[in-house]
Amino acid sequence: MSSSKTKTLLIYKYLYEYSDENNPLTTTELIRLLQKDGYNCERKSIYADIKTLNSVGFDIVSSMSPKRGFFIASRTFELPQVRLLIDAVTSAGFITPDKTRDLVAKLEGLVSKNEAAELVSQVYIDPNTKCDNEEIYYIIDALHDAILNQCKVKFQYKRRNIDKQNRKSYTQKTFKVSPYALIWKDDHYYLVCNNEKYDNLMNLRLDRIRKIEQLDEPVREISEVSEYEVSIDVSDYVSKMFNMFSGEPGKVRLLCHLDLREEMMDRFGTKIPLIAVDSNHFETVIDAAVSDGLVSWIMNFGDKIKVISPQQLADAVKKKALKIADIY
Repeated sequence: MSSSKTKTLLIYKYLYEYSDENNPLTTTELIRLLQKDGYNCERKSIYADIKTLNSVGFDIVSSMSPKRGFFIASRTFELPQVRLLIDAVTSAGFITPDKTRDLVAKLEGLVSKNEAAELVSQVYIDPNTKCDNEEIYYIIDALHDAILNQCKVKFQYKRRNIDKQNRKSYTQKTFKVSPYALIWKDDHYYLVCNNEKYDNLMNLRLDRIRKIEQLDEPVREISEVSEYEVSIDVSDYVSKMFNMFSGEPGKVRLLCHLDLREEMMDRFGTKIPLIAVDSNHFETVIDAAVSDGLVSWIMNFGDKIKVISPQQLADAVKKKALKIADIY
């Protein structure tokens, strides 16, 4: 490649990395950057290179105010779109902290370095709500292939144990399933599948899956395990799978049915205590604002949650339950 062609590509590289509407690059700045890479040129050649780049479809604009210079006016993603993508990645519980940082860095590359610096200052990654499964990319890829190939898969499914001393330990169970769809819901990624032991659909968290293996066995016809005849209607399925209020924050002690351990950790993070009470129940303590919103959230679980303290919250739940009962 000739030096003139290389120089044109370098100018585009500088504009892509450093320029935006509020931070155009002047001709002098472009010449200085080229000199650092070993290219000397005159001002008029810069104008010719930018004209060439525009002629092949790159939208490079000459700015006069508030600062003179050139910037790339059209990018594949606009700043608000990148902001949305970064927010989605940082809030996704199934992406580990390390992979979150790696993805955020790649998304920042879609905008100028000045704009990326503004995004970085706003990014917060809460490690308490992130999983620790570094296999997640491989698992997603393997499940995607299995769904396309309509093959069964086998894997280990990891779940946290409940212990009277609140010791953190896990059990792993082997599942052999027919995979049908991957669904991102409530900031978690789920596999919709059929356990070959039963005739229904089940949802499994991808961040709990380990040691996945695609099998040389065809999936069960979805009509055998659901209402769908040919393939799963994801939109319909999600719609059938069934609040932010201010209040005084405090410690809330709950008695929960064993079935709710995943729900509690999803909502409040994996560091909350899960202390066994008996074979079907555990206690936990959460930090929450005592409000109407919390009352409604607790009532979603019916008799599977009992408020131990504070008493005012227990009274509020009871009062609302009685009020609901009265209308029937």
